[in-house]
Amino acid sequence: MRGTANVSLKEQDIAKVEISLPALEEQRRIVVWVEELMGKIEEVRSLRNKIIKDSHSVLLSAYYKLIKGAEYLPMKFVAPLQRRTVEIEVSKNYPELGIRSFGKGTFHKPALSGAEVGTKKLFRIEANDLLFQIVFAWEGAVAVAQPEDHGRFGSHRFLTCVPKPEIATSSFLCFHFLTEQGLEDLGKASPGGAGRNRTLGLKALENIEVPIPSFEQQLWFNNLKSKIDTMKHLREDAIKEFDALLPSILNKAFTR
Repeated sequence: MRGTANVSLKEQDIAKVEISLPALEEQRRIVVWVEELMGKIEEVRSLRNKIIKDSHSVLLSAYYKLIKGAEYLPMKFVAPLQRRTVEIEVSKNYPELGIRSFGKGTFHKPALSGAEVGTKKLFRIEANDLLFQIVFAWEGAVAVAQPEDHGRFGSHRFLTCVPKPEIATSSFLCFHFLTEQGLEDLGKASPGGAGRNRTLGLKALENIEVPIPSFEQQLWFNNLKSKIDTMKHLREDAIKEFDALLPSILNKAFTR
């Protein structure tokens, strides 16, 4: 028996394949129908992108209104660094957490066994922590730990800050660090060349001054952001469902 590596489709074999074709007029009708459908899909995607852009503009406008005249304080007085060192046990597993750049949130990494961790330091993460990935903080690797992230672990490349009660919220601070000014400050606090040579310094982060409107104003802003995020997620889910249906829609077009 020949292995699959030796199997090839020859040109003369393709020429012998028979396919069922509808009448030419029916083919043209199908093409028009599919093109109209694809045009509508593109309209939906364009509308979604516009809504996302507009919603971010709304948040930025609200943010700038809140920080106008607000006091600026160093991070060490607002959300000091808190690192929860873990004693590694060989028999235990340690699910790690990752942070995406450009403000795209957290993601879950596979768990490491204690043996795989070895001598590497790990730090426990709790929900609502303000997280910085020190290698790529300058390009927006900043996030708030979500409830589902609680109890996961980060390497020494993670900096965990905990806002002081009634002073600041993680969500507001995270939004600030993803603004133009916030990213500029993180860039200045991350000296070095490009890529992995740019590392956010602990002391430099502690000394970055951030705007602190009243706690009630921050809560109002967080609520607004939460509603907009929910709206965006619903639209993204709708687009994914539509994309999943597209193959069956096209199949129906060619079998009707």
